Amino acid sequence: MESIPSDANLPTLLLAVATPGTQESLQALLRERYRVRSLVSGASVLEQCFQTPLPDLFLIDAELTDPNGFALCEHLTQDRRTRGIPVLVLIPRSAVDDEAKAFALGAVDCIAKPFNPVTLLARLRTHLTLKASADFLRDKNAFLEGEVARQTRDLNAVQDVTILAMASLAEFRVAGTGNHIRRIQHYVRALAWKLSSHPRFRETLTVPAIGLLFRAAPLHDIGKAGIPDHILLKKGRLTPEEFEVMKTHTTIGCDALSNAQAALGLEAPFLAMARQIACSHQEKWDGTGYPEGLAGEQIPVAARIMALADVYDALITRRDYKEAMPHAEAVRIIESASGQHFDPDIVTAFLQIHEQLYAVALTYIDSPTP
Repeated sequence: MESIPSDANLPTLLLAVATPGTQESLQALLRERYRVRSLVSGASVLEQCFQTPLPDLFLIDAELTDPNGFALCEHLTQDRRTRGIPVLVLIPRSAVDDEAKAFALGAVDCIAKPFNPVTLLARLRTHLTLKASADFLRDKNAFLEGEVARQTRDLNAVQDVTILAMASLAEFRVAGTGNHIRRIQHYVRALAWKLSSHPRFRETLTVPAIGLLFRAAPLHDIGKAGIPDHILLKKGRLTPEEFEVMKTHTTIGCDALSNAQAALGLEAPFLAMARQIACSHQEKWDGTGYPEGLAGEQIPVAARIMALADVYDALITRRDYKEAMPHAEAVRIIESASGQHFDPDIVTAFLQIHEQLYAVALTYIDSPTP
């Protein structure tokens, strides 16, 4: 390979020509305007084409035989490393069919031999200008895509913090709940991943849906913000009348999220998921739950998963009115409630990963140890 010294800011042309005479003519014409790299025939030509830094334009002689000029053109226009670099093909003036062949292989232009210097320079300038514009747009698009991704990450982070703050306002009023919302997020995500391959849940628990479930989970008890302190903070068991008031936290949360959806004026999958959880996570598989007495498949999948996760966490964590239950005992209780309180398939998934959920509980532990 021969390198012709030139200004480092000039575009680089890579020439692969069939005869020394043509090569010398091209170098004499181009060396004052471009950086020129010339390849000689031989097995290493293709390898040399991919050496970095890559050129700004390839000028390939169709009459190249070692390797074949058209084969070289096809390699360059198909390979991911060079397919964005224009390839111009030199063809004999009398070889009309060669022009169509070169275009079919991806060349951007053909120059007849013997070439007219003015025409050749004009064609080179045009295609280098087009490439520079394409490179600018590609870089601009990459920058804009990066900015959109960054701003989306920032927006999601702000939303997540806001969600946790809102959920914490409700949880803060309940003494001893500590890291409950953090644990719940990880419980429901682990259960959803386990269930996502199950035929009953495969279409519902997609990757985006599981992401929404994780983010919406902290809002499951947001309605507790509307429960009076003398009931919410009561130490000991609630009276039947007080329990009826406590049960309204589901409809309070549901209404709040419905109003938020209406105020937004458009469909928001996150709010829809949060509303399902807030409204229905106290429903039971056998229809004895609240607030609507839904049963079986009437209960949204997200709410069914939340129901089990919420009960598990309540069992293994300490409250002012009770001590923490051992994990093994909590597992036994949930297993016994299969088909009554909980969807049997969700219980099966829980039993398969209960040790993983207990590890979550220990990671986001309150005091004392559950």
